[in-house]
Amino acid sequence: MQTVYVKLGGSLLTDKRRAETPRHDVIRRLAAEVQAARQARPDLHLVLGHGSGSFGHLHGQRYGTRAGVQTPAQWYGFAATGDAAARLNRIVVAALLEAGVPAWSIQPSVALRCVDGRICAGPEATVAQALAQGLAPVVFGDVALDSVRGGTIASTEEIFEWLARTLPPARIVLAGEVAGIFTADPLVDTQAHLLAEVTPASFATVRQGLGGSHGMDVTGGMAAKAAQALAWVERWPGLEVVICSGLTPGTLRTALCDPAQRVGTCLHG
Repeated sequence: MQTVYVKLGGSLLTDKRRAETPRHDVIRRLAAEVQAARQARPDLHLVLGHGSGSFGHLHGQRYGTRAGVQTPAQWYGFAATGDAAARLNRIVVAALLEAGVPAWSIQPSVALRCVDGRICAGPEATVAQALAQGLAPVVFGDVALDSVRGGTIASTEEIFEWLARTLPPARIVLAGEVAGIFTADPLVDTQAHLLAEVTPASFATVRQGLGGSHGMDVTGGMAAKAAQALAWVERWPGLEVVICSGLTPGTLRTALCDPAQRVGTCLHG
């Protein structure tokens, strides 16, 4: 069996410029592609994750939850952020189940604990047991109790990094709005072109062209995600991270079923 982590970005699943606006058609299509990949590759163990988009990020920004939670108003924001993230999760999981995926939601905040913004405990045992039973566990960016900050937010990528310590993936697929890493921000520069691969050695030359997040995001934009992905490939030799567009029909299925057929940008050591 091959373990693959898949993150569906919040900007892909929602309109991050409009509060709590899911893209139902995109979510349903992606769910169908996940199921098609499972049928084509029965050997895949998929750990699914998704961002919070215009759901959790709206409240996270308003109350500054990631930076810390101390006052009663901030604790209200902490709870509201967690509730919003869970609402989007129910939409995503419902679509996966409708497509035939045995998707099981695992609320990260139940197990997550952080120390000054860094995860020190997580849901890895539950995720491992779910995979062993043939389920497709679904995690998501969520709030977390923090021994220094009181409370914070852990992104899906941070949760993936924690899980990978004991459940190492062969690949991580990050599906978002854009087709991969470009020489400049393709949403503002029509001359930008897609990079087929990026390594730790080449990243310094392309980093300045990376865009931030368009819309609400309290956990970092493309530059932060690319840097994090490269840290993963350096930490776990042999790991490949694919950054691709989930807006192009069939791309996610190809990324899962046929790694040799390159889509998006492949980050490797």
